[in-house]
Amino acid sequence: IGGVANAQSRSGNFDFYVLALSWSPSFCALEGREKGREQCDGPAKGFVLHGLWPQYDRGFPSNCDHPVRNAPFAVMQQIRGLFPEEGLARHQWRKHGTCSGQTPAGYFAEVKRAVEKVKIPDSFNEAREGGRMNPRDIERKFIEANPGLRPGMLATTCVRGMLQEVRVCMSKDLREFQACPDVVRAGCRAQEVNA
Repeated sequence: IGGVANAQSRSGNFDFYVLALSWSPSFCALEGREKGREQCDGPAKGFVLHGLWPQYDRGFPSNCDHPVRNAPFAVMQQIRGLFPEEGLARHQWRKHGTCSGQTPAGYFAEVKRAVEKVKIPDSFNEAREGGRMNPRDIERKFIEANPGLRPGMLATTCVRGMLQEVRVCMSKDLREFQACPDVVRAGCRAQEVNA
């Protein structure tokens, strides 16, 4: 999914959202543990929130002009536990939230609404060791768990043969899932991934 020039990146100017859920075991195996990331400490986690990203039908805005570049401490306290670590939440605000047309508190309220709308299938609530799956089967499990979600409205991503994320496309008002051909086209093409 390609980015777009910042000249087009006006806050609030986008077509839909993508809710990105990161598969923690892959993140930790590939880079997180090595970088000492909090989400890789303690018991293994399954899917965790990566972010909620404003998208264009083709490409996406990022790092938009916004009067608030850094989310206030009080807002960060209110969302504690939503993201696997505060640094990720702050990064998501700067890169994606500034493009939402919202205040930091408004954007993170939208993030919370999106997370609550998407049910993670029970089989992914905990990390597993050594399992392999077809990316389409992962998508099918999400479709079965979420009424209204259909093929063409989500994509898995992978890196080095490992499940990286599930990306779910949602309308700008977060009321429904939505088709997103560019997001789907950029999805994982592997026959199997470690999941």
